[in-house]
Amino acid sequence: MSHFQSFRNHFLIAMPHLEDPNFSGTVTYICEHNSEGALGIVINKPLSQLPVAELFAQLELPNPNSGLAEAEMLVPQILEGGPVHHERGFIIHTGAASWDSSLQVTPEVALTTSVDILEAIANRQGPEQFLIALGCAGWDAGQLEKELQDNTWLTCSATLPVLFDTPITEQLHAAAGLLGIDLTLLTSQAGHA
Repeated sequence: MSHFQSFRNHFLIAMPHLEDPNFSGTVTYICEHNSEGALGIVINKPLSQLPVAELFAQLELPNPNSGLAEAEMLVPQILEGGPVHHERGFIIHTGAASWDSSLQVTPEVALTTSVDILEAIANRQGPEQFLIALGCAGWDAGQLEKELQDNTWLTCSATLPVLFDTPITEQLHAAAGLLGIDLTLLTSQAGHA
């Protein structure tokens, strides 16, 4: 009998040799992982072709950044959360899963996919910390485990500072740093002594 290990509330850190353009150089936050599969959101890949103001305008909501200096923006950018359901919004946030369609990942973090949270964010009444992504990453039963066996990913427990406070350009190395690893020193080549 095999023991199932859930990687919910973990970071998947792409190994340097991962060439898939959807995941190369990424950190993915795993929101759900069970025997049926896994769901995660890439947290360090900005979706540059969709400005925040445009997304909120498409939803007929006020721009939450209106009148704010760049350093004070509530929503600095939209993330490319993964290659699956890229037309859907996924909001990782602090606090309870008290929105219309939410999943409580941990006591401190939830994932919401309903528009009511975006309405609250637009009106500056949303959660204290959040990330907005379009799309997600999904794995079928056993697929993530196989990728881990193949050394596609490093994993570590997620932390709120890396998830919400670390600049996007530093998240990959910050997440690897949680393991005490410098990604620039890793190779996919096996050595022989």
